[in-house]
Amino acid sequence: MYRAIFYRIFGALFFISSATNAFGQSDGLTFASHEVVQEKRTFVDLGSEKGLNFSKSFELEFEISFLPNRETYFGYILRVIEGDTQNVDLVYNAEMPNNHFNVITGEKLSSIIFDIEKRKLFNSWNKIRIRFDFEKRQILLHDGSKWYVEKRLPFKKASTYKVLLGGSLFKQFQTTDVPPMKIRNVKIFEAGALKYNWRLNEEKGSIVHEDMSQNNGRVENPLWAAALHRNWRAVQSFTVQGMASTAFNPQKETLYIVGSDSLYSLSVSDEKWINTNYSTGPITLNMGNYSICNPSSNSLYNFYKDQRFISSYDFTSRKWTKESPKAPSTNSWHVNKSLSASDSSLYLFAGYGHLLYKNEVQKYRFGSQKWEDVKTRGDFFTPRYLSALGANRSGDTIYILGGFGNSSGKQILNPKNMYDLMRFTVKDHTFKKLYDLKANAEDFAFANSLVINNNQKSYYALTFPAHKYQSKLQLIKGSLTSPNYKLVGDPIPYTFHDTHSYADLYYCPSTKKFVAVTLLRLNANQTRVNVFTLLGPPYAINNNANVKNTKRNYWLVGGILLISVIGGCSYFFMNKRKETSDLPSISKVSSPPVVDREVIPVPETPDVTVISPETRLSSQGMHHKSVVFLFGDLQVFDKDGNNISKSFTPLIKELFLVILLYSLRWGRGLSSDKLNEILWYDKSVKSARNNRSVNMAKLKVLLDKIGHCQLSKETGGWIIDYDMNQTYVDYGNYLQIIKDKKELTVEKIKLLSDITRRGNFLSNIEYEWLDPFKSEISNEVIDCYLQFLHAPNRNYEPELMIEIANYIFYFDPVNEEAMIIKCRALSALGKHSLALNTFENFTKEYKNIYGEVFKKDFHAVTSDI
Repeated sequence: MYRAIFYRIFGALFFISSATNAFGQSDGLTFASHEVVQEKRTFVDLGSEKGLNFSKSFELEFEISFLPNRETYFGYILRVIEGDTQNVDLVYNAEMPNNHFNVITGEKLSSIIFDIEKRKLFNSWNKIRIRFDFEKRQILLHDGSKWYVEKRLPFKKASTYKVLLGGSLFKQFQTTDVPPMKIRNVKIFEAGALKYNWRLNEEKGSIVHEDMSQNNGRVENPLWAAALHRNWRAVQSFTVQGMASTAFNPQKETLYIVGSDSLYSLSVSDEKWINTNYSTGPITLNMGNYSICNPSSNSLYNFYKDQRFISSYDFTSRKWTKESPKAPSTNSWHVNKSLSASDSSLYLFAGYGHLLYKNEVQKYRFGSQKWEDVKTRGDFFTPRYLSALGANRSGDTIYILGGFGNSSGKQILNPKNMYDLMRFTVKDHTFKKLYDLKANAEDFAFANSLVINNNQKSYYALTFPAHKYQSKLQLIKGSLTSPNYKLVGDPIPYTFHDTHSYADLYYCPSTKKFVAVTLLRLNANQTRVNVFTLLGPPYAINNNANVKNTKRNYWLVGGILLISVIGGCSYFFMNKRKETSDLPSISKVSSPPVVDREVIPVPETPDVTVISPETRLSSQGMHHKSVVFLFGDLQVFDKDGNNISKSFTPLIKELFLVILLYSLRWGRGLSSDKLNEILWYDKSVKSARNNRSVNMAKLKVLLDKIGHCQLSKETGGWIIDYDMNQTYVDYGNYLQIIKDKKELTVEKIKLLSDITRRGNFLSNIEYEWLDPFKSEISNEVIDCYLQFLHAPNRNYEPELMIEIANYIFYFDPVNEEAMIIKCRALSALGKHSLALNTFENFTKEYKNIYGEVFKKDFHAVTSDI
């Protein structure tokens, strides 16, 4: 009993300590300001749920920082309103020669005027305290260094107040003038005691949560800073003429898109786009053209590696200095490029063309305007493309990370992903291999550029699985000195069609924003451009994953420990178990076992070439070598047990899946017209027919490798037939199990669990036609499990209940019934700390998804035990 109480308290303390430390990363609430129209600006009403009442002197405290590079710095930071008549405002006005902060009482300027040094205002958090002293009838303000006093306090005791941040929609106090700012940690003390605390650390939603008495507020048009550091923001998506290329000027923080008829430029600070037509009319942009910007001279260049051609753009006359060369094809797709200030040269590395990977190095000297082949020394630079390049500030040290290729350079000779970090020294043209990254289970390639942080000796790069058409770009942060990296930020959708696609990464040192650009070459000599931004520093996908203990929370932990001991003992002795009628009954455990760490099933991801079907499928009595897994990641094993998943190109994969799923689910396959509509909608009838014929032939070859699996059109539609005694397809077995939910047995549930434990259906694949399949399967799986648990006259062991609840969470992480079942089952086993942890994780996820607090408390969830 005492050990159970101890573990429950320890689990709660660990959770609270982690959450407290993680909060240190919060950057509060960012306010939309004059850069957007009035109705899109940010308005905050604190304590709007219950109102704010003060009968004694009170003090308001908050932290503020301003956003750089904005045109207008004017507006209301704070408004405190008594009833609906009296107001005290804190306003910022950049038009004043000095003392830009002003306190206003009613319609008059008060004697409180002050300034905060710009360096501090824009680069750090600044704490401001405003005290409303009813005894001395005065207002006091502390700006972090000194006190200011206004001897007129218009407020009355024992009144109701409004506390507004930014814009206001309240009665006659309405305003849309908001300065570009961030605010966090708003606190109100009454008679010296903390009464309200709004951390402003949400990630989404319109509720501003208050910690002390749940006196929550509301926010309109929030820009939650945590989300800005984690979620990429889609800035622009448009189509340009010609085979476009990109360049970036980090000093001006301007992105350039070079099209055949115009130069497009994006000012990242204010997100303003300018489209400048060339004065000479449209130009020709051929395959293998790239662009690069020299920020020191504000020069923009367009070049071709194969033709050793370079042209510069004149921003005044709006024209290029040379006409592009004729280049019907190229040997230089996905070339890496770097400008070196140390020798005023442009360096080019790697690339791909005509089934060959490249490792030669070229440079162009701007002074002599000559191209040279660079003879390199040191470690062997493996031929590759799809690698990332970055350089230090002077450009004399260049880093190249990863890629795809092989030592021979010949595509026919087993190319593969590479994860080496190579350093190239401009002075002596020497390559040095630093290390190999420790890649995860899924291979990945890189977008074109690295962002180097010289001070931290670290880098940022965009990675993506190159074997997927509907791929995703994932930002990583790594070290230049060790092979460690972590995922940061959410993924970006990326349509990868090999040489038709391009992605790049840039960084804005002033606004601290990352810029990601993707290009997709279309058939009509056009390019689809997508631009995304992310505020730096980017947050990890799981903020709590690497939280370290700090001494600053010891006092808090000690206080919570005392409360938890009292609360834990009270909870243990006061709560009794009782039967429930609406949830499945749980076998009672006469003497609870020692509390232990719960083992949650993890979806299997085979990563070996040859599988052992007897081991993998023994629980289902299967002994196949030909296997197709559709739950979790798509994996295909041939008749010899070899993993041939990577043999499926993006198009062949989609063709295989759409025919297989329609064959199994509906038993009638698809017509040729339906296939054209799904896969070749942008082709003419003749072109679609030719594409279909070619790819059907390729698919048949792969089906022959699987064995006992054929492509047929005997029924009029395209169908994939397979021998269930020789080839195992998990989706086919799944359909057999859920066919009759009324006849579900423990054995069938275990078979279903063997299938679903790998994860969601085709978890890493996204097609529009696939969404109905995924939705149907998720609903049916959950229904099957719950119907089984709710079957009358059944008494299940708690361990089985926990296992099934975990499988439901794979498909619905906020399924309330599954959470209640798991909490009660854990409590029945005496694992109270794990039950509490399950409940807390659920409520946190519930709030993240729905933007509101889960209504039931832990006692209500487990009270029937």
